Amino acid sequence: MTEPRDPTSADEELLEAESLTIATQLDDAARVVRISEELRSGFAALAHIGKAVSVFGSARTPADHPEYRQARDLARWMGDEGFAIITGGGPGIMQAANEGAREAGVASIGLGIDLPLEPGLNRSVDLPLQFHYFFTRKVMFVRYASAFVVFPGGFGTLDELFEAATLRQTEKIRHFPIILFGSSYWSGLIDWLRDTALAQGNISAQDVERLELTDDPDRVLELVHEVEHRRPRGDGDHAGS
Repeated sequence: MTEPRDPTSADEELLEAESLTIATQLDDAARVVRISEELRSGFAALAHIGKAVSVFGSARTPADHPEYRQARDLARWMGDEGFAIITGGGPGIMQAANEGAREAGVASIGLGIDLPLEPGLNRSVDLPLQFHYFFTRKVMFVRYASAFVVFPGGFGTLDELFEAATLRQTEKIRHFPIILFGSSYWSGLIDWLRDTALAQGNISAQDVERLELTDDPDRVLELVHEVEHRRPRGDGDHAGS
């Protein structure tokens, strides 16, 4: 019988614990401590952040691609309006948005994730956080942003998009714009949601309408300005005060 191999990430160690193929390295008590510390350190690091937007998109978008330029420019324009920029900290669209934030002089936040063969945080992140677990990282994307701007991307981008859409649908978050930037890329998804998922009664018309599809940076700025943004806590403030 083949010996279990070591997990390649904390997520794999957690989700495949006690399986025949992955070696179990922690017990549940240790995992709870690790998860709790990850949330605690994230909350502490970002407590001072005021209004912010999370920007998502493909890590594979090259620097000479038009979408890269659009993401950098849009992040800079949002930064000029005082919005901090939060990304996953990786290359591609994430790096472009962090570059725009740095050019605007606002907080350029990168929420990295431990993955095999990942290149690490991009060079334009000024406030870096590294996460072991996808689900703790997702909390930070939503808690410390007031809107999502979603550029073309793959499974990770879709995961974040539908996480936010589910939170909106179930009213776990409210008045939280989800902006799909790039109509030629996203219109097929919108059509499928309307013509298939909605037509079969699996979602409501409002669920589709909440996804804002645009190619216009001015529309993005209008939408993010309409939101009531979180108020940062000072050093002397405490939760619940």
